[in-house]
Amino acid sequence: MNAVARRPAAADPLRIALVITNLRGGGAEKALLRLAALLRDRGHEVHLVLLESVIDYAVEPGLQIHALTAPGVPARKGLVGKALAARRLKRLLTSLAGERGFDLVISSLPFADEVTARTGCSPLWHIIQNTLSVEIEHLAPAKARRRLRRYRKLYGAANLVAVSDGVADDLRGTLRLDRARVVRIYNPFDLEAIRALARAPAAGLPSVPYVIHVGRFNRQKRHDVLFEAWRRLALPEKLVLLAHPEPALTALIREFGLEQRVEVAGFEQNPYPWIAGARLLVLSSDHEGLPSVLIESLACGTPVVSTDCPSGPREILGPKLAQWLVPRGDPVALARTIERALRTPPNVADAGIERFDARTVVGQIEALRRIAQTDHS
Repeated sequence: MNAVARRPAAADPLRIALVITNLRGGGAEKALLRLAALLRDRGHEVHLVLLESVIDYAVEPGLQIHALTAPGVPARKGLVGKALAARRLKRLLTSLAGERGFDLVISSLPFADEVTARTGCSPLWHIIQNTLSVEIEHLAPAKARRRLRRYRKLYGAANLVAVSDGVADDLRGTLRLDRARVVRIYNPFDLEAIRALARAPAAGLPSVPYVIHVGRFNRQKRHDVLFEAWRRLALPEKLVLLAHPEPALTALIREFGLEQRVEVAGFEQNPYPWIAGARLLVLSSDHEGLPSVLIESLACGTPVVSTDCPSGPREILGPKLAQWLVPRGDPVALARTIERALRTPPNVADAGIERFDARTVVGQIEALRRIAQTDHS
């Protein structure tokens, strides 16, 4: 039983729909799955809706999951696909809600946000998991302008949950979403459950000391920066990646000459024994929202080194651990800080991660119905 399940049930149970593209192995997907279980454990009626039937994570028994496609059939991402998905989603939500309707509809990630917005359901909140302006920075100029217009149209007057203060500042400031209602609510973490899962048996753990990186292989995670830093280090530790094996990832490892020093261990439904067994966890991303893996690593007692990317790492580590942040895109600084952290490990208790505990966060999510009923301030 998790920590939130031991709280008294909510006095006013809600009917809540959570919508996301899929449950592929990413931080946003994991956060929404965790939120669904926490709300269910509080006595709410929770429906988790996937726009396509892809599930990498273990799903708790009794959690109600609905998918708009058959297993193995991807959702179409173009304009026609979005319109079709919106019609299907509206029919499903109407069928599930009955006459009473939903007290809250919450979507996560831009594709699901756009599809859900097209249904006209209310009250609707979008969870913004990333620093969107930095995502736009990395696009070609014409594509960047189109993406910015798309986000301003989608989010400009919407109800938005920012997963960190940095994301909230980005929405209000850089993206200039002056008419949007923005509420900062951290993603919830059941810290007791994470620590319990970290003690579970796990097959395949390395028999030698290792440093770990957890995250799918994409440009945002900057594996190239991580590998360049690792190439510069003469360490006995192995670098272990919890990521799906991909030909492009294998090719990049080979390009840096790290075939004997880097292990791609694959995706793990329970990564916590791997994180707990590591000497250090490294995050090399160019941008994040609230990188879950940093909080999870600290909960497991494993120190971290991270890029000081927008946003989340500085907010998570706080002033006492800020020395373990490095400029993004700087493999020299990353290598130097990894070496220093292995020599003199940071004190993980200095981060004070209790503020991310689900017992605090879940009450803020429950309050969204009341907030949505008020006028924009």
